[in-house]
Amino acid sequence: MAENDRIELTGIRCYGYTGALPEEQVLGQWFDVSLSLWLDLTAVGRSDNLDDTLDYRQVIAIVRDLVCHQKFATIERLATAIAEATLILQSREPFVEQVQVRLTKLTPPIPDFAGQVTVEITRKR
Repeated sequence: MAENDRIELTGIRCYGYTGALPEEQVLGQWFDVSLSLWLDLTAVGRSDNLDDTLDYRQVIAIVRDLVCHQKFATIERLATAIAEATLILQSREPFVEQVQVRLTKLTPPIPDFAGQVTVEITRKR
């Protein structure tokens, strides 16, 4: 594998129901997800054939599905679910060998706090 090859997906905005407070799991809130996907891009770089690379539309669909339809108490668990689903996505090469998930809760319900909360995890196949 070309160790430094990767695809970056940024700005995946989704409305979801992850949070420790009951209101978060009922009312929901906005999340922003960015992914770094390490995989060997040598074949597609030579062939210019879409069959030789990752269909990142599938990755975006997985992220949206998990954020919008799953409920977790922590963003750490949601980020892990995204990483795990991404690593098993491909049934043929090129496989995603490593994924970094950066998940941001855009408006956390924390008194007197107008910032954001972000968790970043990296997982390998």
